[in-house]
Amino acid sequence: MTDDRLEAYRRSIDNIDAALIHILAERFRITKAVGEYKATHDLPPADPAREEKQIARLRALATESGLDPEFSEKFLRFVIDEVIHHHERIRESS
Repeated sequence: MTDDRLEAYRRSIDNIDAALIHILAERFRITKAVGEYKATHDLPPADPAREEKQIARLRALATESGLDPEFSEKFLRFVIDEVIHHHERIRESS
């Protein structure tokens, strides 16, 4: 592999990483609004039924996309746990 090719791959990876960060930031902006809604409507921070549906849906998408579904579930679980933590903090500050 030439240095130019490696650098091109790395630039592509850097662009994808940046896009992931922007997408996660947008996701957390929306889940913050959900947390505020839940707090003002006395709803619990977690929704296990929705979480199960989302995990199943994203595992299927991962499989279709050639991504390890175990990895996708671990990643989603990490994100969900962080969202629940944010929702709990919002609820406590309301």
